Amino acid sequence: MAFHSSFNFLLFFCLLFPIIIYPSIAKATTTSSSSSFRPKTLFLPVTKVVHSTNIKQYVIDTKQRTPLVPIKQTLDLGGQYPWLVCDRSYVSSTYKPAHCGSAACRLTKSHVCRDCKGTINTPGCNKNTCIVNTFNRIGHVSVSGELAQDIVSILAVNNSIVTTGKPVSVPKFLFVCGKTSQLKGLASGVKGIVGLGRSNLGLPSQFYSAFSLKKKFAVCLSSSTTSEGVVFFGDGPYYTLAHRDFSQALAYTPLIVHPTNSKSSEYYIGVESIKIGDKAVHLNTSLLSIAKDGSGGTRISTVEPYTVLHSAIYKAVVGEFESALRAFIGDDRFKRVAAVKPFGACYNSSYIGIDRLGPVVPRIQLVLHGQSEPWMIYGANAMVDVGENVLCLGFVDGGEIPLQPSIIIGGHQLEDNFLLFDLASNRLGFSSSLFTRQNTCADFIF
Repeated sequence: MAFHSSFNFLLFFCLLFPIIIYPSIAKATTTSSSSSFRPKTLFLPVTKVVHSTNIKQYVIDTKQRTPLVPIKQTLDLGGQYPWLVCDRSYVSSTYKPAHCGSAACRLTKSHVCRDCKGTINTPGCNKNTCIVNTFNRIGHVSVSGELAQDIVSILAVNNSIVTTGKPVSVPKFLFVCGKTSQLKGLASGVKGIVGLGRSNLGLPSQFYSAFSLKKKFAVCLSSSTTSEGVVFFGDGPYYTLAHRDFSQALAYTPLIVHPTNSKSSEYYIGVESIKIGDKAVHLNTSLLSIAKDGSGGTRISTVEPYTVLHSAIYKAVVGEFESALRAFIGDDRFKRVAAVKPFGACYNSSYIGIDRLGPVVPRIQLVLHGQSEPWMIYGANAMVDVGENVLCLGFVDGGEIPLQPSIIIGGHQLEDNFLLFDLASNRLGFSSSLFTRQNTCADFIF
């Protein structure tokens, strides 16, 4: 039997423990029948979309406009603004452009205004509107458009163990109105990007303001393409129907505000060293700190499908990993094979075992600032099955590009890890793999 078939089959039985959970800008309204309902936590399902080995995205579903229309947007953890296309078939009776000098425009600190020269008084084309620039980092496309507001509906809960979510709405949700040409690189059916970054218009900030929520959000990305993960906004507990709260068993490390770019909306953490098994990787530790020119350090990203390492770090990690893997499976069974893009280190998987944590390979440890417990990367997050009895180390050589982080922790390494961004305390809570608890992020069923 091919390795990937046995891997999927065994994981199915190891991890099949279904758990059910249903869990500013302007003050929100409750669209449920109970006027006393006060949301404590909001949630959005997240779907993993895979096009090829090196193209995968995490897509959220919201409802927007009047009448409400389902909208798919790619998740960008560090994205500054939410944006979606308005130049085709955007019809809503509650759409309003943000005019120059308005309070909404001042939030973005934009100094650009314009009169649209197209079909005036349509979504994306109005007079005296506030123009905001953002970026589609997947397609490497600049996004420029008028700032606008419209109604957004999202599900919410207000108690610890629930059986259903209730719809609530933000009547003046702010977003950038882009063009279809700016969707380059995004998954089919996606209409834009939603940012969770540190900015006044990021989804967390808008929801906190609208509902007076605690300044926290949690991300749990599913490794499955058929079962959804989740993003929570607001305080926990984040209970499952089995009365489990993943947030109660987290280790914490400080979130780092970028020291040379105060406008950065990204989330950085301090990686102090890397271990393979229990052996430290020998590398230039100065690369792990953010330099005066803004380069270096460690950023977390849902846009990068796999963790990207500075070339010097990548070579050191691969070298130590291969030494450990040889000792793990036996030198006579170790066989490196032709690389499969975007990976640089791939191996014959015939003699690599499988257990509930994925391929049985040396574990990778990220030793974090202020935390004695490392972020553990086990086989399922360390390796990628590319078929034909080939496993690749799921890290990418990022070269020596200046002004870039030395480590960008990507989506594959985040999957089935519960991450709590506590912005009030400026810290990140992390679980390492939920497989160790016989759970996954796909255990959330909406």
